Amino acid sequence: SWTMAPPRNVVKIAVQMRDAIPQLIQLDQAKPLAAVLKEVCDAWSLTHSERYALQFADGHRRYITENNRTEIKNGSILCLSTAPDLEAERLLGGLQSGSREGRREALQHLILLAPDLTFAREVISRDGLQRLGTIIEDGDDSGPAQPQLSSPSLGEVLALGLQAFSELMEHGVVSWETLSIPFVRKVVYYVNMNLMDASVQPLALGLLESVTLSSPALGQLVKSEVPLDRLLVHLQVMNQQLQTKAMALLTALLQGASPAERKHMLDYLWQRNFRQFIYKNIIHSAAPLGDEMAHHLYVLQALTLGLLEPRMRTPLDPYSQEQREQLQALRQAAFEPERESPGAVMSADRRRSLCAREFRKLGFSNSNPAQDLERVPPGLLALDNMLYFSRHAPNAYSRFVLENSSREDKHECPFARSSIQLTVLLCELLHVGEPCSETAQDFSPMFFGQDQSFHELFCVGIQLLNKTWKEMRATQEDFDKVMQVVREQLARTLALKPTSLELFRTKVNALTYGEVLRLRQTERLHQEGTLAPPILELREKLKPELMGLIRQQRLLRLCEGTLFRKISSRRRQDKLWFCCLSPNHKVLQYGDVEEGASPPPPESLPEQLSVADIRVLLTGRDCPHIREKGSGKQNKDLCELAFSVSYDRGEQEAHLNFIAPSKREFHLWTDGLSALLGSPMGSEQTRLDLELLLTMETKLRLLELENVPIPEQPPPIPPPPTNFNFCYDCS
Repeated sequence: SWTMAPPRNVVKIAVQMRDAIPQLIQLDQAKPLAAVLKEVCDAWSLTHSERYALQFADGHRRYITENNRTEIKNGSILCLSTAPDLEAERLLGGLQSGSREGRREALQHLILLAPDLTFAREVISRDGLQRLGTIIEDGDDSGPAQPQLSSPSLGEVLALGLQAFSELMEHGVVSWETLSIPFVRKVVYYVNMNLMDASVQPLALGLLESVTLSSPALGQLVKSEVPLDRLLVHLQVMNQQLQTKAMALLTALLQGASPAERKHMLDYLWQRNFRQFIYKNIIHSAAPLGDEMAHHLYVLQALTLGLLEPRMRTPLDPYSQEQREQLQALRQAAFEPERESPGAVMSADRRRSLCAREFRKLGFSNSNPAQDLERVPPGLLALDNMLYFSRHAPNAYSRFVLENSSREDKHECPFARSSIQLTVLLCELLHVGEPCSETAQDFSPMFFGQDQSFHELFCVGIQLLNKTWKEMRATQEDFDKVMQVVREQLARTLALKPTSLELFRTKVNALTYGEVLRLRQTERLHQEGTLAPPILELREKLKPELMGLIRQQRLLRLCEGTLFRKISSRRRQDKLWFCCLSPNHKVLQYGDVEEGASPPPPESLPEQLSVADIRVLLTGRDCPHIREKGSGKQNKDLCELAFSVSYDRGEQEAHLNFIAPSKREFHLWTDGLSALLGSPMGSEQTRLDLELLLTMETKLRLLELENVPIPEQPPPIPPPPTNFNFCYDCS
């Protein structure tokens, strides 16, 4: 017999009701809800099905409507309850109850159902908000002007009233702007009151936060009626919920304030040591920091950093006497102390020329620094940072400027240009001037650890930039590359959320250029999935074969031969000579060649050196022809390309000296000679070639396994069978 599958729009569910046996029914989603309710009521012999409704049995017990009925799935459990309009009527009637206990029960049930929009609409349409407002404004039964709220049950009824009111308002059916001024003042009164029930004040603060964020006019009222000192008192109470709600109202008031008011408020808070209080009592408290508090700390940090935005958006004014004096102070802090005769009179032209030269030494792109600081961002904020660094770390500032301004090898790091770019970078990383995100929590704990945190961070960053510049052996052309590395160093360290500036300094300085390269490579390999143990094992197995391939290539390159220059004692390049390896790898053949001539055939070369006679390969400063030259700048460049082979000539030691035409040729020849002598090939070129070959070969081997997950561990070997009787006896 054929069994028909149930239609797609039919779901099997259970329906419960108090003191009744549950019904298991097949709900046809195409059938109107009223018809479904009628069938359910009929099964339990209930009349007037319009007085009932279906609810989800779990969670907030939401009412089933035509809009959300698609959420009912196979196996859902529903319950039959009073219709939302009748339930709203009943509970609002309970609020009028003469007994406080009756009102408490009605409010508790109201709070349970308030998150449901269907029920909330029914309550609001029956003036439920006004009735709750009366409970909040009266505060107790008799409703005197100054209610005495020492009774716990009175405080409990008021807390329930505030909670129910907030829950209903959250749906947005009624605007917060419609609240009356006396009502808001009464809630403010509960916030400002000293002997208030602990459950009331967090709810009152939460309600005022919503009012402040939603209505500018009422927000001004809250700002004028709730003193900042009162919020600071709430923050010092060791009650996490009260602290969180007080911080929420504080950030809402700051967000709603004009830039001038906000600056005034934040200045007042910092004067009251608010930053240190947050750092010690909230960030470092024993209780874990909740998501909500983390968000408010992020907002507070963003708003404080936002005070820097006007400076960031203002270009330098070349006609401002104050700004010109600041630039001169920056120049004098670096160069004035080294002047020989401070009392010497200098002509105006000479002074102007000297100033222009010193501004260029400071790292400005031309003699007029105003042109560099006209760009916004960072505008005047870059000048503020440079001045702060020169005044608060004068030794580090002088060392940075003098060290780089006295170099002549294109490796100098320009202080002013670096400072301007670093300020832009810090503004981007810390989102200075960007609007606050609704849910972000990425605040930096160290920001609250001290005053002037942005400028202090700049002082660490500019010294890091100089250190990284040296590690990269950078020139002016590499400026953008250095900034990319510094961005990565700062971003990675900020992501670790160091709790103090000292910890930040330690961690960021430990993240050297070499470490950044290593992390980049590791992340790339992780992305490609090449760090799984089986892949690493495969790479290790491939290495000997590929090293053999590289060795073969190096020896072939030596057989092809290379033209080398001879360096005469008069320090001028004159003659060329050619050297190659014989095809049987037994002999090095070499001889002089005329300028412009093509490489000669190996058999025509007059000189020979047997590979068996070679003792050792020397490089760099160990080579005799470099040792003789001294340590001039030209010789430093030669040193990186020099290598020699030491060999036996009779009973004496002799040397064949080379200067490679390029770094690549240097690596190929030193690798080839090492291979001939049976030594490992340790050049940077060999490492790069091996990595390239390993990557290509691994990818080729794994082509057939594309989109197949590679396990971390090999599959376990099953235990041996209990006996081997299944084995056929061949005898």
